[in-house]
Amino acid sequence: MNRAPLQLGYKASSEQFGPRELLDYAVLAETMGLDSVWISDHFQPWRHTGGHAPFSLAWLGALGARTSRVLIGTSVLTPTFRYHPSIVAQAFATLGVMFPGRIALGAGTGESLNEAPASGLQWPEQKERTARFKEALDLIRRLWIEEQLTYEGTFYRTVNATIYDRPELPVPIYIAAAGPVMAKFAGERGDGFICTSGKPWELYTQTLLPNLQTGLATPRAFDRMIEIKLSFDTDRDRALQDTRFWGALALRPEEKLNIEDPLEMERLADALPVERAASRWIVSNDADEAVHRIGQYVKLGFNHLVFHAPGPDQRRFLHLFGEQLAPRLRAAFG
Repeated sequence: MNRAPLQLGYKASSEQFGPRELLDYAVLAETMGLDSVWISDHFQPWRHTGGHAPFSLAWLGALGARTSRVLIGTSVLTPTFRYHPSIVAQAFATLGVMFPGRIALGAGTGESLNEAPASGLQWPEQKERTARFKEALDLIRRLWIEEQLTYEGTFYRTVNATIYDRPELPVPIYIAAAGPVMAKFAGERGDGFICTSGKPWELYTQTLLPNLQTGLATPRAFDRMIEIKLSFDTDRDRALQDTRFWGALALRPEEKLNIEDPLEMERLADALPVERAASRWIVSNDADEAVHRIGQYVKLGFNHLVFHAPGPDQRRFLHLFGEQLAPRLRAAFG
């Protein structure tokens, strides 16, 4: 497998910061030399206290206008419940016209925390969520190239629908996966793949990447992206304590199954010891150690590393990253 060029990105955590503050951080990320910015698309955050949930699509328009170079997109948006796929197609077509070559749609099957409270729906089983997702992507892609599309799907319909403002080239779609079925589908139908760091190593080596490769039966340009959860600071204890805000990420799937209330998610997360809250993160105050641990993911074949920092002082992180880690990463793997 030929490795694609290394790209370094910034995860704009809409669950933790309001839209204006988050926009300033994302602009700084471009200034510090990063290649991409990705915003999470949440209707509700993981925790109530100190939580935020700005609307990602409005925010991306502002980010595009404030920046000139970085690739920008969602990591990830669910195009099946809160949004009808036709509206997602229209939104990203407009963004693609406004910021050509700089827009990506990162998409996944979703979480009840975001979808159920906003719509009152009964959260369906994974089989239905996957079927909806596949149909939604088919509809989105067809709306980007066809006119007066009448679509009769199992879940979605259109009647003589046309997206009137479309970019010259379709917006790339990155597909998020946490299991074998979606990983294979990402290889079959995606332009890129998204997953997150800090999970059991066997998930990457035995499940996600082999199934992704199976889906990539025909060699083509393809972006292997991973969100790296990194708490890096010159003060190691500060880096450790910064992970507390994101304790919910350390909850096991069965511990947070079908929890749709940020207050309840917060209660469960805050009951965890800090060592467990930090278990999904690379926590370090040593630049060489951090680069070594990050490099393990590059050696797996990931070429697009998007860094999610947990602390409240994102400016501090971005300056430290830009000055101490980015040059080392590019020298080692670029």
